[in-house]
Amino acid sequence: MVKLTCLVRRKPGMTPAEFHTYWRDRHGPLVLHSGHGRHVLRYEQHHRPLEQYPEVDDGGYDGVTEQWFASMADYEASLAEADFATVWEDLARFLDVDRLAFVVTEEPVVLLEGPRS
Repeated sequence: MVKLTCLVRRKPGMTPAEFHTYWRDRHGPLVLHSGHGRHVLRYEQHHRPLEQYPEVDDGGYDGVTEQWFASMADYEASLAEADFATVWEDLARFLDVDRLAFVVTEEPVVLLEGPRS
C-alpha cells in the first residue's frame, strides 16, 4: 500500500468557504472521474472546520488530502495517465501551489492501536 498525503492551502484571494466548496465539489469529482482516479483505491479530503478560522488569516493550511494506491507502480501509472495534466492544472484554480506540501509513503508503522489501559 502506498499513500500520497498533501497539506493544502487555498489560493490567495479565495475565502475558506469558496476553497472548501471548490475542493469538494469540483476538484474531488475531477480526480475520481479521471484516468488518474482509476488507480486510486481511497481518496480522502480532510477539511479544516470553518469555525476554526481566525478573524485574521493565520497562514495555516486549509486541509489534508490522502490518496491510497495498491503499489508504487500504481501510483506512478496514475501520474502517467493522459488526463493527469488536467488534474494537475486544476490545482492552480484553488490551491496556493507554492505552499503545496506532499509526501508519498509506504505501509505505516503502527505504534498504538486502540485505547491505552
